[in-house]
Amino acid sequence: MKKILVPTDFSKQANLSAEVAADIARRAGAELILLHVIEEASESSFSVEGEATYEGSWEDKVFTLKLIEKAKKQMAKLVGDAKFEGVKVRQELRVGTAFHGMNAIITERKVDLVVMGSSGRTELEDMIIGSNTEKVVRHSHCPVLTVRNKPSRKEFKNIVYATAMEKDEEIFSRFVRRTQEMYNSTIHLVRVNTPGNFQRDIVVRKYMEDFAKKLQLKNYTINVFNDLSEEEGIIYFADSINADLIAMATHGRTGFAHVLAGSIAEDVVSHSKRPVMTFVTKRRK
Repeated sequence: MKKILVPTDFSKQANLSAEVAADIARRAGAELILLHVIEEASESSFSVEGEATYEGSWEDKVFTLKLIEKAKKQMAKLVGDAKFEGVKVRQELRVGTAFHGMNAIITERKVDLVVMGSSGRTELEDMIIGSNTEKVVRHSHCPVLTVRNKPSRKEFKNIVYATAMEKDEEIFSRFVRRTQEMYNSTIHLVRVNTPGNFQRDIVVRKYMEDFAKKLQLKNYTINVFNDLSEEEGIIYFADSINADLIAMATHGRTGFAHVLAGSIAEDVVSHSKRPVMTFVTKRRK
């Protein structure tokens, strides 16, 4: 874990995410990239260094330049915050849409982890931030950690790892193990049985035991939980053990398949009070 991206709009919610990210960066020895995107209807984004090539009316250009200058001051103030002490911080300012700006930085900087908020201060902000968070969760090529509320403690001592029992989770599972090592945590492997997706306990437990041995996990529990839906079961189980973090893979469904099936990970991100770390293992149309 060498580079961690933190998108910020300088709100209280964004600062909360930055605080969580700073602690992870400090433990991992990673660089923190703070990104602010000045919103503008566009199918792409560009760095403020490219502002001289900005096309549009003079009024729009002057207004955008004023927003850039304001953002630079806000970014300088944020970087000077004590929570970043001992952490290498890079500043990034972009003009465009938030999602395209984040996507571009993830690719350009080869980001290993994105840490971002999942809600805003008002219903409108919640709709905008929530929409961008869902897009990043669905499309990102690296793990995404979403933070809705201030964690009860900085350390992720109890990690719920909700597994779909699929082989393509191996990359993400090693990322979860690395997180466990940083925090000396207990991983609680859980499989949620639902009426429409049920497997016998003996089968599930055998798979999870083999899974844990393959990962060489040393401190873990195995759990089979029954509920009406996967997302409700994951959230309820995490609440029942007072977990500090929920980790789960998603298949990043797009298009019509996403409309029909939705995403369990996105639902958990939207409704969980706890931090949720997700990763797209493979895409399904």
